[in-house]
Formats: sequence, C-alpha cells, structure tokens
Amino acid sequence: MSSVFANVVRAPEDPILGVTVAYHKDQSPNKLNLGVGAYRTEEGKPLVLNVVKKAEQMLVNDQSRVKEYLPIVGLADFNKLSAKLIFGADSPAIQENRVATVQCLSGTGSLRVGGEFLARHYHEHTVYIPQPTWGNHPKIFTLAGLSVKTYRYYNPETRGLDFEGMLEDLGSAPLGAIVLLHACAHNPTGVDPTIEQWEQIRQLMRSKSLLPFFDSAYQGFASGSLDADAQSVRIFVADGGECLAAQSYAKNMGLYGERVGALSIVCKTADVASKVESQLKLVIRPMYSSPPLHGASIVAAILKDGDLYNEWTLELKAMADRIISMRQELFNALQAKETPGDWSHIVKQIGMFTFTGLNSEQVTFMTNEYHIYLTSDGRISMAGLSSRTVPHLADAIHAAVTGKA
Repeated sequence: MSSVFANVVRAPEDPILGVTVAYHKDQSPNKLNLGVGAYRTEEGKPLVLNVVKKAEQMLVNDQSRVKEYLPIVGLADFNKLSAKLIFGADSPAIQENRVATVQCLSGTGSLRVGGEFLARHYHEHTVYIPQPTWGNHPKIFTLAGLSVKTYRYYNPETRGLDFEGMLEDLGSAPLGAIVLLHACAHNPTGVDPTIEQWEQIRQLMRSKSLLPFFDSAYQGFASGSLDADAQSVRIFVADGGECLAAQSYAKNMGLYGERVGALSIVCKTADVASKVESQLKLVIRPMYSSPPLHGASIVAAILKDGDLYNEWTLELKAMADRIISMRQELFNALQAKETPGDWSHIVKQIGMFTFTGLNSEQVTFMTNEYHIYLTSDGRISMAGLSSRTVPHLADAIHAAVTGKA
C-alpha cells in the first residue's frame, strides 16, 4: 500500500542550517563552524548570560507564578519595556501612546505577523528588501501575502555600501511601498549606513511616503551600545511618521531557543494604534493563539530591574567587544601572511557577520581542505571564532585566495 504522500519531493536543506548539518557529520578534530548565527565563547561554547540565570532563578523562586495562557498580545510588561528599549524611554511616540506592541515568536515571528497585518490592512503590497539580505526575509514576506522586490545595498567591489544604488532604487519605488531596513549590523554583509546616510534615507523615504519596516535583531550586540544601535530607528520615529519594528532577543540576551521577540507599529495617533492592536490580535489568534511565557518573563525581569539591566549591558558589551577583537585578530593574521587583496572590510564591518568576499569555489575549498564551514556566499560568523581558531581560518583564507594549499 503506497503512501498518500508518496509524491512529496524531498526539500533541499536550508542553506544556513544545512552548513551545521554538514559540520556535525565531519569527523575532523580541526573542524570549525562559522555558518551559524549564534554567539560562542572563546572556548567555542554557547553562552547563557549570568543575568539570564539570575532572572530565571527569581522566576523559579516566585511561588505566586503560574503557567496560565498569556493574552493574545503577550506579556504587558514585556511589550512596554521592549518598545522603550528600541524607541528610547523619552520617545514622544511612547509618551503619546501611539505605539502598538505585541509579543511574537522572536524576529521571524514578528516579521511574519507584521507582514500579514500589512497584507490585510495596508494599501501597497510591495515590500523592498536589500540585496543581499537574510535568506528568510523573502520567504516570510511572500508567505505573508506581499510581493517582494529588492533594492541595491552592497557593493562587492568596495565590500561596502552601495549608497547611490540604494537611493536610486528607493527613489524609483512606487509611492507608499514598504521598505525593509536592517536597524543595525546588516545580515549578511555587516555593512551599515552612517548616521548621516540614514538621515538621507529617511528624507527620501518620507518624501515618497515609503513605509519603513525595521528588523532589529542585534540591538546592543553590534556596537556594544543599546542606544547607538537603535539610532536608525529613532530618527524615523522622531519625525512623527509611522513605521514598524521587529525586535529579537535571541542575540542580545542569548535567548535563541526561547523565541522571544516583539513587533511594534508606531502610528500617528493613540486611536489608530489601538485599532491596529485590535487587528494584530486577529492575525495572531489563528496563527499560534498566544505567545510563550518563559522567555518574555526573563526579558521583562531584566529590563525592569535597574541592577539586572546594568549587569546585562555589561555582559552585552563584553560579547560585542569579543566579536570586534576577533575582527582585528583575523585582519592582523591576514596582514601578517601578506594574503593578497585588501582585507580592511573585516574591521570596518559590524556585528556578528563578515562578508569576506570569498566566492563559492573558495568556500568549498576551505570546507574540503580545512574543514571550515560557512555559507556559500562567503559569510562568516565572527562569533564562532576564537584566538585559538583565527590562525586556522587565516591559513584557509590565504590558501583559498592564493590557490596554494
């Protein structure tokens, strides 16, 4: 008796998660996984922040806590504190109650809920995403019911921002189109606009009534400063206009598997914000009914306690600083080897990832000869590096570039 699913075709591995699958199959003691976007310690181990352990202990010790369902929009404290974190405590939008915030399933869930809301309630169904961008962005928005187009972002020649191309493409987008922007630490390139460039982007977008949708996955994790990493979002909120922001606590609190995130929609008036929230509930209810309790409770505990918050900012800065120092060490190692080419982009780029400029053949060579795993576009996770493994990576890059194994 054959299965009714006999005609189901085997799907290809996710290109990023597939790298990890291949890594786990490799028996080499020197193998190195630079594909996954998760922080690792100098010893190559996952990190649970001390402040997270403290918050969890507080939750465990609180005998009054129960496991009841959260409301559809999530934990009220979490939502309020998340909006404050990204928009700033003194944000007029928050003070005027013009922000609708809902707890979602990390960044992915926040983008999906936002995308479905826009598909139902916004007049323009085209979303522009940067070229390149995180591999999940086009799939999320397409399935949410939006049509996806791209704008130029990265210049492979300079390994920096194609600012002219970006302005040109946004300038020719239809009035009112949605534009996805990485708030900071652009994934996969690590290339961000300067604050002056952000201001030009803002002026252009507002003049064409383009709707900004920020994806903020790395606040505080990029520069080590929560405020600096939110500047791009805040200049769009400061002009009184509307925008959306998806937040994730995966990276900056190390809460990857807890799936904690928030979607905030900044509106023109408090009345509009309250109507928007009512419609967000109708998107969420048939999707997953209500969000999980544990991760949001950890975040709320940390954000509302002054001591825990300060401790978090220190641990966050330590993570950001370690990544910045790995950039410097890798750059120094390639300089010392006199590896052909200009590698200064490694130290100029910011955040978890470096877009090395290596091509797919060079990546395959590094995997086959050096057991180093990265995505075929040459993106490496700096967080997966340590002082111990930098020389091995530098050897592999040098060999891949010079063709001498």
